[in-house]
Amino acid sequence: MKEGAASLKMAATIDNSNAVQANKKKHLGIPAAVFVEDVDSFMKQPGNETADSALRKLDEQYQKYKYMELNLSQKKLRLKNQIPQITQTLEILRHMQKKKETTEPMETHFLLADNVYCKASVPPTNKVCLWLGANVMLEYDIDEAQALLEKNLSTASRNLETLEEDLDFLRDQFTTTEVNMARVYNWDVKRRSKENLLKSAEKS
Repeated sequence: MKEGAASLKMAATIDNSNAVQANKKKHLGIPAAVFVEDVDSFMKQPGNETADSALRKLDEQYQKYKYMELNLSQKKLRLKNQIPQITQTLEILRHMQKKKETTEPMETHFLLADNVYCKASVPPTNKVCLWLGANVMLEYDIDEAQALLEKNLSTASRNLETLEEDLDFLRDQFTTTEVNMARVYNWDVKRRSKENLLKSAEKS
């Protein structure tokens, strides 16, 4: 019975360790903020000689998180703009798939300039050109283009989900760092108050 309990305990410890490691890998590049439970012990660490120096370090950490949040938010915005464009292009390709076996031309509008569209009649075709970025356009079979865009859509959606998880993780680090700063500040207020009381007692 004891061996079974020990085995379960060991398995739970391994599972918890694996969960921590998985979480670190999941948010690679974002350091986790450690909650300061014992402020006295924290203030004895190298570099925390005074409350001001400790608060400065915590504020630097906080500003790094803010910088990471800005970068991740910009990436998220780009992806949120990119995904509807890929989806719309896929819808057009699927429509062209249906039309390529017919002789009937496809009526459409194409962008001539900003907010200026021109009507066009496109004959059935098995080829399309896709912008790949950096002023590069390549010709693909419709099937190849559809497979490429479906892969890009899947990747973009997965990246967006990861970014949202990273942003949620960052917000938790903000909260932890803010709480740590408040705890150090309150610790220093109490320390100074205690010193002032001792000085007053000595004078009297």
